[in-house]
Amino acid sequence: MSEEPVVDPTNAALRRVVLTVAALNLAYFAVEFSVALAIGSVSLFADSIDFLEDASVNVLIFAALGWTAKRRARVGMVLAAILLVPGLATAWTAWQKFNLPVAPDPLALSLAGLGALAVNLCCAFMLARYRHHSGSLTKAAFLSARNDALANVAIVAAGLVTAFVWRSASPDVIVGLAIALMNVDAAREVWEAARKERRAAV
Repeated sequence: MSEEPVVDPTNAALRRVVLTVAALNLAYFAVEFSVALAIGSVSLFADSIDFLEDASVNVLIFAALGWTAKRRARVGMVLAAILLVPGLATAWTAWQKFNLPVAPDPLALSLAGLGALAVNLCCAFMLARYRHHSGSLTKAAFLSARNDALANVAIVAAGLVTAFVWRSASPDVIVGLAIALMNVDAAREVWEAARKERRAAV
């Protein structure tokens, strides 16, 4: 006898939330990616790719809500892998920056970081009430928004340090690599949640 999809009235509200979050992430990806290219910032590049990844995660969640627990667990494992992509892209960008260590414009860096912080706090607030709903799926979305907000604070700090303390590419590169490590840890948490969900569905 096959497992029937889970019918949950909360799913309709959650679908609206994840679509809104996906749209916000996609819009700010375009903004932050453009600024990152213009000023040569590793941390903004890492964060912009993360916005694109978050948009993809939320679209996947929208599609997977209402599926069986076993299928949701499989999608959760895919999401864990997706969370690793920004880290790989950032490592490559950081390597290129080491070869051309020019400090990014601190004002543009800080302003872009503040804009990203506002978007991510809004997304995290919308997702917070659903973070324990649908297992690994919404856990992935909430962790992404939460981690991104923390990363944005670090980006703003990197801009201030570059402007007033250390006129170097190093603060930007350090923050970019820290964002990559944060995504790796989020991927681990989502993978573990997906494995538990899959075991519970057997």
